[in-house]
Amino acid sequence: MSDTENSTSDTGSWFLSTARERLAGLLDPGSFTEFLQPTERVVSPHLALFDLPAAFDDGVVIGRGRLEGREVLVAAQEGQFMGGTFAEVSGAKLVGLLRAARADAKLPRTVLLLLDSGGVRLQEANAGELAVAEVMRAVVEARAAGVTVVALVGGRAGAFGGAGLTAATCSRIVLSEQGRTGVTGPEVIETNKGVEEFDSRDKALVWSVTGGRSRRLIGGADAYADDTVAGFRKTALILMERAPAFDLATLQAEQARLAARAQRFGACESAAQMWKALAIPDAQSVRNMDDEAFTALVAGVGGADHDAR
Repeated sequence: MSDTENSTSDTGSWFLSTARERLAGLLDPGSFTEFLQPTERVVSPHLALFDLPAAFDDGVVIGRGRLEGREVLVAAQEGQFMGGTFAEVSGAKLVGLLRAARADAKLPRTVLLLLDSGGVRLQEANAGELAVAEVMRAVVEARAAGVTVVALVGGRAGAFGGAGLTAATCSRIVLSEQGRTGVTGPEVIETNKGVEEFDSRDKALVWSVTGGRSRRLIGGADAYADDTVAGFRKTALILMERAPAFDLATLQAEQARLAARAQRFGACESAAQMWKALAIPDAQSVRNMDDEAFTALVAGVGGADHDAR
């Protein structure tokens, strides 16, 4: 990626950017080297069977670069290609990058995953499900070998299904207000349980349940970034230095944190009720705060920060 391709400014919206635009703005200018160049056209072997167009990179960009001079490995999902879904080729690229980070001492010891995915690609369901399992295993093995893996979530597709599970296995998770994460996406819940259970068209409901602010307040994310490339870069740099060790003590602390969260919020039926359980004086105001005010609010809320440091 050349300097001329770096068209996304520091103030450009992460949510509205493509995967390649995010990488161009996130990394130091001219530092990105892509593995499997576009000319190699690593495309899905399955989509033609469904008369669907393929992408030259199958919706995932992988490579290495520098972030404020720090060497990093990166992978960015393209949410605008089939929802950033996990499939045979895209999954293999992610697994290969993570395994290389673990096995090759010459490569950087930090991996940034720019997740933007609704989950498994239905047209490649079996391969996609296998890819998710392999990616999660690769993240865990990399962390066990001392590699820091940070998930950045703020794209159109969010991080649901396999992407949500993958994010949960990472060392740290960064979310913006526009970012959403979870295991089951709103449309899937509505399809299987009905609109009475969850109306996926109710954007206020969707964001209050799965959105970045809710997730950050209840401890489902380790940091909150504003919706700019500069915001994600700044936050990623901080979390790269604060990743917990991957050991038994960390796992025990994380389990205790999750148990406490379930005890605290288990009876809540809405985000507003959870926010009240956090002793936020005016729960409804959370939606209308600017990013600076929200960050200040999080600093004063017990339980929002990651306990497994």
